[in-house]
Amino acid sequence: MTRDELINLVRTYFAGVDGEDLEKIFSTFTEDCRFSVETHGVELRGRDTISGMFERLWSNHATVRHNNFRFVVDPTHGNISVQFRVTNTFDNGDQVYKSNCNFFTTRDGLFDTVAVYMAGENTLDRAD
Repeated sequence: MTRDELINLVRTYFAGVDGEDLEKIFSTFTEDCRFSVETHGVELRGRDTISGMFERLWSNHATVRHNNFRFVVDPTHGNISVQFRVTNTFDNGDQVYKSNCNFFTTRDGLFDTVAVYMAGENTLDRAD
């Protein structure tokens, strides 16, 4: 994949997260994608488990927004990392800001791993 293709895939993924659009998110993942929150010991595999994580994220926040992206791209190996700001807005209007970094690897033009390094409280938790 080219540098621009990798960046566009990341932007599509975050557009899906911010837009609460599972179909868009999964359009960027392989069927067997591994999703982890490395800073909180969470590892997820499979669309049902990953779907549940996003559904909990969205149900616990009025909005979630990702911006201020800074990319490091390795098109030779199909890897991309991105540092970004997250704004989580709660139903009462309170906001929490985070600085996070995600590392993505690809296979056949889709993400096969997503590794999240998250500042602060884990908003991408697994089901209890």
